[in-house]
Amino acid sequence: MLTVFAALVPVFLLIVLGYALRRLLLKQNIEWVGLEQLVYYVLFPALLVDTLARANLASVPIAGVGGALLLSVILMSALCLALRPLLARAIGLDGPAFTSLFQGATRWQTFVALSVAGNLWGDLGITLASVAMVAMIPLLNILAVWVLAHYASPQRMAWPALLLTIAKNPLIWACVIGLAINLVGLPVPKPAHEFLDALGRCSLAMGLLIVGAGLQLEGLHRPGMAAALTVVLKLAVMPLIAMGLGIAFGLSGANLAVVVCCASVPSASNGYILARQMGGDAPLLAQILTIQTTLAVLTMPIFIALAE
Repeated sequence: MLTVFAALVPVFLLIVLGYALRRLLLKQNIEWVGLEQLVYYVLFPALLVDTLARANLASVPIAGVGGALLLSVILMSALCLALRPLLARAIGLDGPAFTSLFQGATRWQTFVALSVAGNLWGDLGITLASVAMVAMIPLLNILAVWVLAHYASPQRMAWPALLLTIAKNPLIWACVIGLAINLVGLPVPKPAHEFLDALGRCSLAMGLLIVGAGLQLEGLHRPGMAAALTVVLKLAVMPLIAMGLGIAFGLSGANLAVVVCCASVPSASNGYILARQMGGDAPLLAQILTIQTTLAVLTMPIFIALAE
């Protein structure tokens, strides 16, 4: 458990640095919006393409790791949808707020997962995290866009517009391109690899800084019911679901630990960008992300140690 905690320290130091930079140096919101767009459309897609194209997928249990995480996402999504009418009656949860609960409970902070997996398990951890990307990123982006289009807007988005929004997602295309290069066996020229690798390494540090910059500590000591429930779903229920499914798929050791690592990270910061663009409750999601990121430094070591 101490080893896991030590691997998390540099990750959360970058998040703390991002928080400090937002308050002391880069104070204008427009500066961080530009960095978010750079990471979302350029740096992170480059990391996905390069990692998936070079991953030795034959050396890891793709079906077990991918299947456990894919089913975890589906089960958590179904649980959130089942809870919606109950929460609407019990606490008056409206459509935009539900979309923030859904994103907060299902999405994963890939920057944190990759950093921790790489620190703890080296190349094996990166390869296993690559399998997690293929299993989770396309499905999660499709589900998030559908839920926002269905519940956040007073007028439901037509299917052609919804499909176009999904088709324009750069992370889905990056997964498709990287996986296609890997499966076809297309050689990546060294200059192209070095170019993508440089962009990808930038994305991890930059992404963690952006996570920190987006933290909002106001109201952190007294979260609302929706925020508290989302934190429990993401940081406790989701890792337990993933661990149970991983064991059912016959996973153990590093394979199971990476599955739990990917399931126990905080929700994705780019969900906040999506909420702002599609009418979700962005302030609620910002509060959820802040609480999750703060508590994950305590919960992640526990679940990863249990998995190992």
